[in-house]
Amino acid sequence: MWMEIFYLKNNSMKIIGLIGGTSWVSTVDYYSYINKMVNERLGGISSAELLLYSINMEEFKKLGDAGDWNAVGNFLSSIAKKLEAAGAEAIVICANTPHIVADLIQPAVSIPIIHIAEATAKEIEKNKINKVGLLGTKFTMEQDFFKKILLKHGIESIVPDEKEREFIHTSIFTELGKGIFTDETKKKYLEIIFNLQNQGAKGVILGCTEIPMLIKPEDCSIKTFDTTLIHSRATVEFIFS
Repeated sequence: MWMEIFYLKNNSMKIIGLIGGTSWVSTVDYYSYINKMVNERLGGISSAELLLYSINMEEFKKLGDAGDWNAVGNFLSSIAKKLEAAGAEAIVICANTPHIVADLIQPAVSIPIIHIAEATAKEIEKNKINKVGLLGTKFTMEQDFFKKILLKHGIESIVPDEKEREFIHTSIFTELGKGIFTDETKKKYLEIIFNLQNQGAKGVILGCTEIPMLIKPEDCSIKTFDTTLIHSRATVEFIFS
């Protein structure tokens, strides 16, 4: 006996296109967070309607190391177009650093990009904090794509010194992005956060989506802002908007 199975879209939810793989380790958290939050709202065995395009992180890193951000923008724009053509109603880039080219990607599609820095700035505002430390790749810490959005919301950001920035950047690509988390690296991160606190930071942005796997809120004496979780929450709000 033949059975015809019809897929019925749940009109209460919007479809999200995820650009992941930067790194795959934190993309897993995005997928998990978003689906769990949707299930909490809808119950049963409900889950989110997601389209995932997972890139090869090595290709992305080579372009970033070369400073060829136009090539990165073109690369990610082509993926965003594919997700839109497949039915996505918004784009979520599952990492902080690729948002460096968000302004190049947005004109390529007619659907919104849910921006990680905007979502994070709004969360910091809710906590009435106006000075934060910013951790992430050197691209995130040294360029202004994240900082200028914070500043637009009246939030000052400070970053670690050059040696500390180098340590964080290296650890992201040689350890965290490969799912390696050590006590020694954690200790160094906590020292860096303590130094930022001594410079007046009232909170710290874990501005690389792997860092929250290493540093937990209970590890710090100041407020931590987990960009993976914050971005996932913003995505779920859009799904039900």
